[in-house]
Amino acid sequence: MHHRHRHRRAMGAAVAATAALLVAGLSGSASAGTAPADRTPTAAESLRTDAAPPALLKAMQRDLGLDRQQAERRLANEAEAGATAGLLRAALGGDFAGAWVDGAESGTLTVATTDADDVAAIEARGAEARVVRHSLADLDAAKARMDKAAAGLDTADAPVWYVDTRTNTVVVEAIRPAAARSLLAAAGVDRSLARVESRTERPRTFYDLRGGEAYYINNSSRCSIGFPVTKGTQQGFATAGHCGRAGSSTTGSNQVAQGTFQGSVFPGRDMAWVATNSNWTATPYVNGASGQNVQVTGSTAAAVGASVCRSGSTTGWHCGTVTQLNTSVTYQEGTVSPVTRTTVCAEPGDSGGSYISGSQAQGVTSGGSGDCRSGGETFFQPVNALLQNYGLTLKTTGGNDGGGDDGGQQPGGTWAAGTVYQPGDTVTYGGATYRCLQGHQAYAGWEPPNVPALWQRV
Repeated sequence: MHHRHRHRRAMGAAVAATAALLVAGLSGSASAGTAPADRTPTAAESLRTDAAPPALLKAMQRDLGLDRQQAERRLANEAEAGATAGLLRAALGGDFAGAWVDGAESGTLTVATTDADDVAAIEARGAEARVVRHSLADLDAAKARMDKAAAGLDTADAPVWYVDTRTNTVVVEAIRPAAARSLLAAAGVDRSLARVESRTERPRTFYDLRGGEAYYINNSSRCSIGFPVTKGTQQGFATAGHCGRAGSSTTGSNQVAQGTFQGSVFPGRDMAWVATNSNWTATPYVNGASGQNVQVTGSTAAAVGASVCRSGSTTGWHCGTVTQLNTSVTYQEGTVSPVTRTTVCAEPGDSGGSYISGSQAQGVTSGGSGDCRSGGETFFQPVNALLQNYGLTLKTTGGNDGGGDDGGQQPGGTWAAGTVYQPGDTVTYGGATYRCLQGHQAYAGWEPPNVPALWQRV
């Protein structure tokens, strides 16, 4: 049952708690860097948007039509928007219907709700409010029924379906509309909740049998490294599941023996990890343009509309935006869900490669359609789910070394470095209880009191 008065009190407390954090708002004045010890860090400071290297900023300028200052302001605004959306999601509870950013600099955050009484509180935080019919929980539940129904259907002619928060619907993209209608009927999804769109091309996975850089599987097919990781003292990297099966051997772009796939899931998910031998060292970097290092400082998930850039061994750096988070895509080999859909292009050989927003790891390339000459779309396997599935720790410039993998409690409470947290999760630390606002993997330095962009004291 929905307790309206209790909900209003909780919302008021949450909104008040954002005041210190969101001093920069979404006006483009947000700045990144290290906060002085005597004040609360902004979200941009916590998520180190200042760590975005010139190569990434240049790719954003090229692909998103920005100048350097706009690219920097966009990253800072997206960090602040994510924190605001997380706080409002917690405050609105069952009313919450999604959030997204718009504008060249992501200067506008829109938060959707099913209750008009929430509008004033949303607008008080500098966001635009949209009152809609369906909650995000209702949309997610409908898509979950579609995922289940798809297991018994041929979805080749309805290869993509997702939750679209901007239109408050679940969308099926189909080559044949009849295939979309069959999926909706089998899932028992009311047509008032759904929308059917046409598409002409089936998504495909992005690996090939050509020579080049990155890494090779069984001295044959080529894919791209996602993110360096550790598991205890073992070093390795995360990549796409369709690139290789458990036990497959890998060699580096220099043809030197590299490692072995330890686990791989595809289809269903598209995730895998490779344990490397002692000749290879995990670093907290992604390979950027002209070989420049791109720092990885964490894995906070980006919002719908946020900028995202991809690094792959075939096409290098390309940028775009996040279009949907909860997406299902059907390849020739089967359906993968959930993946994140983007406007970034990719080509064969880019599979497994890194998606990064600012300095925050987002995922590894799964597949898509089109190419980087005529344009296209791509889907990535979210990295936090991959890390959680295999018990891996993302290598970051925050200094983590995998020491959080032992699963033990930290002295401050139940919060533990190395754990992947999702919005709504609660932990204790230093005698207080905190609620997670944005999905991320925790590491030393990101204890709940230190990162109000990620944790709210309750």
